[in-house]
Amino acid sequence: MELGLSWLLLLYRVRALSGTHSVWVSAYRFWVRVFALAFILSFASSLPVLIQLGSLWPSLIAKIGEVSGPILAVGMLSAFVFKSCFLGAMLFGYRSMPAWLHTSVVLLVAVGNTLTAACFVALLSWMHVPHGAELVDGSYAVHRWLDVIFNPAFVWYFCQLLLASLIVSSCFVVGVTAAKALRRPSDESERRVFRLALWVLLLSTFSLGAVAIGNGLMVAQYQPIKAAAAAGYWISGDPASLVWFAIPFSPDLSNLFSLSWSGAGGMWLSQDSDGQLIGLDQASGMLPPVILTFFAFRIAVLAGLVLLVSSAVSLWKVSSQHYDASALSMRWRRYLAWQSCAGGVLLTAGLAYQLFGALPYVVAHTITISEVFANNSVNQVVAGVVAYSVVYTFCLAGFFLLVRYAARYGVVPVARRRGRA
Repeated sequence: MELGLSWLLLLYRVRALSGTHSVWVSAYRFWVRVFALAFILSFASSLPVLIQLGSLWPSLIAKIGEVSGPILAVGMLSAFVFKSCFLGAMLFGYRSMPAWLHTSVVLLVAVGNTLTAACFVALLSWMHVPHGAELVDGSYAVHRWLDVIFNPAFVWYFCQLLLASLIVSSCFVVGVTAAKALRRPSDESERRVFRLALWVLLLSTFSLGAVAIGNGLMVAQYQPIKAAAAAGYWISGDPASLVWFAIPFSPDLSNLFSLSWSGAGGMWLSQDSDGQLIGLDQASGMLPPVILTFFAFRIAVLAGLVLLVSSAVSLWKVSSQHYDASALSMRWRRYLAWQSCAGGVLLTAGLAYQLFGALPYVVAHTITISEVFANNSVNQVVAGVVAYSVVYTFCLAGFFLLVRYAARYGVVPVARRRGRA
């Protein structure tokens, strides 16, 4: 949400430099509050990850420290430098700065968020497709940093994250605007925001589909077991079907209740030196959670198709109504309001597919989770997961309640008075 909204806010701020100044400033003033809430939650949720590096995976850094250390340092530096230097000016310097300078600050915040995300994507993509480094005496040594950063998975992972972030944000903007239209007619600012968000949602979802195809071909080349798990392909050398739906069943190495297109799945699978398709039977007992990988991939695809169709239909419905959300039927406005979280479903399912498909390895084909996981009891791990879940549930509930309050009653300006707190 923070990454996608930072670029949407830049669009609002740039448009505010044109003749429709007051319209786009109103949009910026409302959504910058939502961005601030998203920033607080994203910053708070990143802190436990730093703790987990030492508590859950104590020996991970010892094995990949030469790769992860500089990348994490650049990521943390970019996060603190950009946010410390420019975020305050973005949030509180609107009235005290020239319009062009404040727009430049918003641009720098968006660039900083993107650079921070790129650093962490570079590390994750290298762990899935390790290039440019070699495992020597149990730890990785870097040979060529360009190959480490720009590994074969980096571009696909980064484009997917950036596009998914735009989908999450634009979908949320569409949903909140539709929810406002349930209570009152939309004003000019909301109509323009609604139109822009629908176009961003449509174009981002379409682009994500094209990127997902490229990512699938990359996975087929460099991550054969993940490709087989997503395809539900068990026995190497068998004809490959494009499986629409099934229930993967590990004991029998087969799919139950399969609905598939016979012979159409070969391009999404790897081949061995003899030209035979590689199935899950070649995982040598190191299988990922197949059923989770299989269904996470399909949920992400289904969510993307739903968003693509709904955004196209919404644009068609409102194009003749000056993009007025309040001109839509009450049922469709309710649907768009409830759809505001569909982008989050797509992003979560896509991340689950990428992460579950790489298991049980932390670094592909070399370092497993069991080698770096702390010697904690199951009860400790479960208690930690439950505690995190409770805290994040309250945080998300507070986020949605505050956004709902702002959508119903608008943005209340805060005035500073001398002699008062």
